[in-house]
Amino acid sequence: MIIYTIGFTQTSAESFFTRLTRSGAQRIIDVRRANVSQLAGFAKRDDLRFFVRTICAMDYVHVPELSPTREILDAYRRTGDWGEYERAFLELMRAREIEKTIAPALIGDGCLLCSERTPDRCHRRLVADYLASHWGDITIVHL
Repeated sequence: MIIYTIGFTQTSAESFFTRLTRSGAQRIIDVRRANVSQLAGFAKRDDLRFFVRTICAMDYVHVPELSPTREILDAYRRTGDWGEYERAFLELMRAREIEKTIAPALIGDGCLLCSERTPDRCHRRLVADYLASHWGDITIVHL
């Protein structure tokens, strides 16, 4: 199984959709808690659904169970402590038992989408790593 990840901040629509199209991913899995912000530009929920279907021939699904809570996000914004954010978010995924409640068929060959430009300090990477540690035999590709 392959899990792709992508962020849209500080990238052009052309670069974003080209990377998606070339990736081989079958669907976008939106893991943002809030996906309708005007600040999201071309990645606002309804626009993104249209664009990935039209440009990339992909499906779009929003899976808020794979996003952090407002409390976890607010604490991170307040302190900037990535270690604490990571700990809290991993605990949340364990409590939600996402490895049991999220179907591998939904995630496999899908692309986890969040806003962060790179995966190093983004929860999409944490989700992919967590699922790989529970499901095994997963390749993670950060676009």
